[in-house]
Amino acid sequence: MSDQSAFKDDRKLTYLNAEGADKPLISPVPDAVLARARAYRLGRMRAGLEQSDCAALLLYDPCNIRYAFDCSNMQVWTLHNPMRYALILASGPAIMFEFKGCLHQSKGLPGIDELRMAKTWMFMASGDKVGAATEDWAREIADLVETYGGGNKRIACDTLGGSGVQALESLGLYYVEGSQFTEIARSIKSPDEIELMRWTIRVCEAGMARIYEHSVPGVTERELWAHLHFENARSGGDWLETKLLTCGPRTNPWYQECSDRMCREGEMISFDTDMIGPYGYCADLSRSWTCGYTPMSDVQQRIYDTALAQIHHNLGLVKPGLSFAEFNAKSWRIPDGHVPYRYSLAVHGVGMADEWPVVPLHVDWGPGAMSGQFEPGMVVCIESLIAEAGSESVKLETQVLVTETGAERLDTFPLG
Repeated sequence: MSDQSAFKDDRKLTYLNAEGADKPLISPVPDAVLARARAYRLGRMRAGLEQSDCAALLLYDPCNIRYAFDCSNMQVWTLHNPMRYALILASGPAIMFEFKGCLHQSKGLPGIDELRMAKTWMFMASGDKVGAATEDWAREIADLVETYGGGNKRIACDTLGGSGVQALESLGLYYVEGSQFTEIARSIKSPDEIELMRWTIRVCEAGMARIYEHSVPGVTERELWAHLHFENARSGGDWLETKLLTCGPRTNPWYQECSDRMCREGEMISFDTDMIGPYGYCADLSRSWTCGYTPMSDVQQRIYDTALAQIHHNLGLVKPGLSFAEFNAKSWRIPDGHVPYRYSLAVHGVGMADEWPVVPLHVDWGPGAMSGQFEPGMVVCIESLIAEAGSESVKLETQVLVTETGAERLDTFPLG
């Protein structure tokens, strides 16, 4: 076995939590920054509501609720159990409907004008009484729209089940799909949001450094993945959206979840963080390196260099005013041998999760590709996944702020 310290990249080790293994990272971000970010975000939601000519915005997506009010109660659980929601009236109060027994979780948040007990109408909680429960819920929403809507019956909703839509419409409301303007609202970050996101990225990079520090022969994929969970959880983060860390032959094809397979010396370890961290922001970063800090083989190095070329080329294109179509036309062209193993997109937005926009890889560009352009304040991820027949995969990804003049990488953990 080779000397595992001989090829260790000391640059990566500088991202370790400097306080050591027994202390979390404590955010240095002033409370005033968070206060301004909260006000900005609720203002963006209200502006989108006004532009949509709707009387109200009904939010069930926990990420949208977090964005609007900074409420973070049981977010993962309520992603699949719609038991808490928010209602923002265009000409009235912003109301948080909190899960029974949890109203105290949202007390004191400045964007919330009123707290109410949520009316739960999902089948798990209502069973054979679900019809009556749905009607009761809809009646309260309709009464609020009637009180504050000035005759406007349009209500925008982000993620609402069909029976909920039908119940609102039966009471005279007009359903409007709200995801379009919540995504647009969230896409432009304020400087204060960027400061919060930088801290999430700092925590993520500390977790990545822990993965690197433990990338030795015999460690399992799951053990490595746990180091990112550990750093995120103890530093105030929320969750990891995926389990994308694999080694050796399990890196190709991509999208295999981490397992109990032990990593072997010289194998490529590749991962994608997809981390929802402190303040609810996402750090979506990907890196690849060899187990045991060995030099890369010729094939590994060639594939790695190809992935770096894609990242650097596409990063150099990003600037305000550049349309997604123009970006596609100028984007890096993946060599034919790598096409069957490609990632499906070149760029995607990121904020409190992966967000609008999504720009496909050039080979997947077609009539369905969205229109739009890069704008100052957007944060996007530049993606690369390179592999070929019989090889391992190299996954790289960097998180980028669109500035007034170009683009700035927000992560600094070495790419290569």
